[in-house]
Amino acid sequence: MDLNKLLLFSTLVIFSVVFYSFFLLILKKNNFTLFIDNEFNKPQAFHESTTPVIGGLCIYFSLLIVYFNFLFFNNLIFLDYILFCTLFFLLGLLGDIKININPKIRLGLMILFLIVLIKNNDLYVSKTGVEILNIWLENSDFFSLFFICLCFLFIINGSNLIDGYNGLLGFHALIITTNLFFVNYLNGNNDLASFIFFVILILIMFLIFNFPKAKIFLGDSGAYLIGAFIAVCTIKTSIANPEISPFYFCILLSYLFFEVFFSFFRKIFKEKKTPIRPDNKHLHMLIYKILLKKNKNKLKSNWLTSVIINLIYFAFIIPPIAILAISNNLTDVVAFDAHNFVGLFCKYYSAVLFGVYFISYKKASEKIRKFL
Repeated sequence: MDLNKLLLFSTLVIFSVVFYSFFLLILKKNNFTLFIDNEFNKPQAFHESTTPVIGGLCIYFSLLIVYFNFLFFNNLIFLDYILFCTLFFLLGLLGDIKININPKIRLGLMILFLIVLIKNNDLYVSKTGVEILNIWLENSDFFSLFFICLCFLFIINGSNLIDGYNGLLGFHALIITTNLFFVNYLNGNNDLASFIFFVILILIMFLIFNFPKAKIFLGDSGAYLIGAFIAVCTIKTSIANPEISPFYFCILLSYLFFEVFFSFFRKIFKEKKTPIRPDNKHLHMLIYKILLKKNKNKLKSNWLTSVIINLIYFAFIIPPIAILAISNNLTDVVAFDAHNFVGLFCKYYSAVLFGVYFISYKKASEKIRKFL
């Protein structure tokens, strides 16, 4: 690590510690309600004490420090990351400062932001691993824009949906970004790998204050920001590494995707209600209720839910990671299409993961019904 990166590393650590400590002290001494989550009756609320939602603020300003460091000292411009993260951070910030926006209006703003940002940045999805979709993407600008907007909406809303448990989104984002870091680093995309590395550091600093007992929350601003960053980073990594199967990235984002996808259809067809209203019937919430029934400890059930989900997720993404690593070595000594092999494996493995999620949800729901 060169001197500049070492200074940036130290700056982020010091800034995070000072920022979190300062705001915790100020909010505690002055009883501010701004940036305080004291709504305990929300369907997705599982905390019992007022908690500052300043995680998004610190992560955003830390990201600005990283961005301007790369801009001024390395002449590297990651403008698309900052634009996406800024707009969605600000949209989430409105909720953190108690400015309530109708869910339909919020969704409309998200779509508007995405259309403007995608059309003005070099972001695209050129291949999906599904031939018919590839043809539509190549021949229809409208479908291409629609498809990539849909991808962003799944990831951003999925991030916000799973936020609320100590460490759940933080550790999940850490696993995803660490994987993207190694994909870029091992394939020679050192600039992008370095940028992701410092975001990993930012996430670790947040988790120190969020897990196992949460002194701070991400808030909507932090959840939207992390979702936007993961979405942009995944697409950029896919563009920079075209030989890697699109289904590999689908596997990385599978949990965020399944939560939104399954919730959408569950609410419409099974519960006959609008899919954009929050409820407390998501998989992580069911697991929390099962754990709470067993150990009667809300804090332990809270952070244990995050540990269980992320450990299971991590276990399921190890096979495609291993297959990808092995195939890259085999291409040098064995005459076969390793990339096609990885693509086929990831394609069918994605279907397996969907089945695992569906069965897990069904089993958890049945267990909850037995308690009632």
